[in-house]
Amino acid sequence: MPELPEVETTRRGIEPHLTGRRLRSVTVREPRLRWPVDERVAALRDRPVLAVRRRAKYLLLDLDGLYLGVHLGMSGTLRVVPEAAPLRKHDHVDLVLDSGQLLRFNDPRRFGAVLYLPDLEQHPLFTGLGPEPLDAVFTGEWLHRRSRGRKASVKTFIMDNATVVGVGNIYAQESLFLAGIHPSRPAGRISLARYQRLAEAIREVLARAIEAGGTTLRDFTRVDGQPGYFAQELRVYGRAGEPCRQCGTPLRGGRHGQRSTVYCPHCQR
Repeated sequence: MPELPEVETTRRGIEPHLTGRRLRSVTVREPRLRWPVDERVAALRDRPVLAVRRRAKYLLLDLDGLYLGVHLGMSGTLRVVPEAAPLRKHDHVDLVLDSGQLLRFNDPRRFGAVLYLPDLEQHPLFTGLGPEPLDAVFTGEWLHRRSRGRKASVKTFIMDNATVVGVGNIYAQESLFLAGIHPSRPAGRISLARYQRLAEAIREVLARAIEAGGTTLRDFTRVDGQPGYFAQELRVYGRAGEPCRQCGTPLRGGRHGQRSTVYCPHCQR
């Protein structure tokens, strides 16, 4: 599943083609996505695209008074193509621009979403979300304060969108390794100093992943069709049984909250 760096990479790829253009119309070929596409999406006409934003793993097109939201789900992709580009299988939604181009949403598994959002702040998908991990309000102090009394593992804690948005399985493992924290340690038993290191690690890992264009997953490619390259930098994710690149100890695998986890028993305490 595309995680925050992959979504941010997509945002940066499509933004120059959309910001400052006008959305002439929308074509919905398949409304049966994760949630049925609202009929008001297909009725959109002649709306300015003021900005392309991101909140958590949602892309948000600012249409001057409302937002059009896109979630990529498990296998969704967005590509900017000429208006005459031939259709491919699973091309479900086209946003027709005044430039003669389309923003085309393709999703083989249909776990993605295209959302009509007249009131973003009150929408249930966005209420209760924690801070963005790259924003200044996300700090070790925030993690430490929110974790007090928590018995859940620290990995589960930082993957909770109410704690911080967008830290999925890959980047949680990589951040905990960089911070030297064992993923099973109870969240409420980690010191402020260690949470400060973890907050810095999360920012560093995500920033590097965005710079590399994301991680190559089975279904993910960038908006230009090229794979992300952060996979070449992974220290623990997907490497159970291989030697730790820091100390040489064989990496161990386990599970947290039904998700696979790899860690170094020597470097992470």
